[in-house]
Amino acid sequence: MPRSTRVVGDGGSISKGKICSLKARAVLIDMEEGVVNEILQGPLRDVFDSKQLITDISGSGNNWAVGHKVFGSLYQEQILEKLRKSAEHCDCLQCFFIIHSMGGGTGSGLGTFLLKLLEDEFPEVYRFVTSVYPSGEDDVITSPYNSILAMKELNEHADCVLPIDNQSLFDIISKIDLMVNSGKLGTTIKPKSLVTSSAGAVKKRHQKPFDAMNNIVANLLLNLTSSARFEGSLNMDLNEISMNLVPFPQLHYLVSSLTPLYTLADVNIPTRRLDQMFSDAFSKDHQLIRADPKHSLYLACALMVRGNVQVSDLRRNIERLKPSLQFVSWNQEGWKTSLCSVPPVGHSHSLLALANNTCVKPTFMELKERFMRLYKKKAHLHHYLQIEGMEESSFMEAVSSLSGLIEEYNQLDATKSMPVEDFPRLSIAV
Repeated sequence: MPRSTRVVGDGGSISKGKICSLKARAVLIDMEEGVVNEILQGPLRDVFDSKQLITDISGSGNNWAVGHKVFGSLYQEQILEKLRKSAEHCDCLQCFFIIHSMGGGTGSGLGTFLLKLLEDEFPEVYRFVTSVYPSGEDDVITSPYNSILAMKELNEHADCVLPIDNQSLFDIISKIDLMVNSGKLGTTIKPKSLVTSSAGAVKKRHQKPFDAMNNIVANLLLNLTSSARFEGSLNMDLNEISMNLVPFPQLHYLVSSLTPLYTLADVNIPTRRLDQMFSDAFSKDHQLIRADPKHSLYLACALMVRGNVQVSDLRRNIERLKPSLQFVSWNQEGWKTSLCSVPPVGHSHSLLALANNTCVKPTFMELKERFMRLYKKKAHLHHYLQIEGMEESSFMEAVSSLSGLIEEYNQLDATKSMPVEDFPRLSIAV
């Protein structure tokens, strides 16, 4: 999704409280018609340009090779045409956002094909990827293959990746469910919200409330782009995220945490105090992957705050939290901060934390273990190898790429017990 600062239309006409002429600068791609058709018939149908959709009928059959090799070459020119059209509307093209899933065939295969396409066509424009990883209970048996094959492409062609796992999203929604059912802190869910079914009852915990899970990802992106959309005393350019948080090319995976996790349009949760909000952002309960950054090593961290918050509030909380967080010895002051004056609707403030942290390593190790269990038996391999251009060596190259990434995190973790050198600060002559 190209991001720019110019609106589409003549200022955006408003009818019945809705902005009618503004369109999301986005290209929607799916090799099944169902999801895109659902969007076109849903409440967001006016937000997306129907000319910027690409669909097929058959789908990729949960096969990375079909998405990457077959549909990639089949739709390459059509995708490029729509991307160029979107980019031409931008006054200042900052970056591309790719939002995809890793477990299926289209998201993993065609999604990463698109990533390489963007690198070739727009080499100077940053590529941010939000990748939704499958849980261990995923219903796609071949998801470990798809995810590992996609990971190699992410390692090579993405500038920043925000990994999110389905299980964490589901756990977060389940906790909100429990809070509501227990009446804790006066929490209530509003009728017809994303965490209720059409009947108005809270969704059963064994069902996966995908709308509510997707809403959390949407809130992440809204906070990420807030500086580009609103005024602020310390706005952060999106490209500054990669510049400040990615010290080495391959280590570009950023763990995200969000507080509050839900919009007040859906859930009445009493507002957290400002200092508590900062503490929440570093707790494992607010991470969008199953991780505990407090007990792992930070390379760098960005805090993106929205609302009536002062720079002094930021500094005070960073100083308060620093003793409990371990940063690499060569980047003890590795904080990047931004302040956007406009909070999310219904809130006084919010915080998005992005951490380049070794806590992402267990997610990759678990994925590799699931991959090896299948690959050792060569299970389901023939489905991939029958696709033209797909060879068995692709699997070994992909797992080797992931092993190399895990080893880089291992080497960083090995430095955790090393003493921090207290370098003298430069004295500035006045």
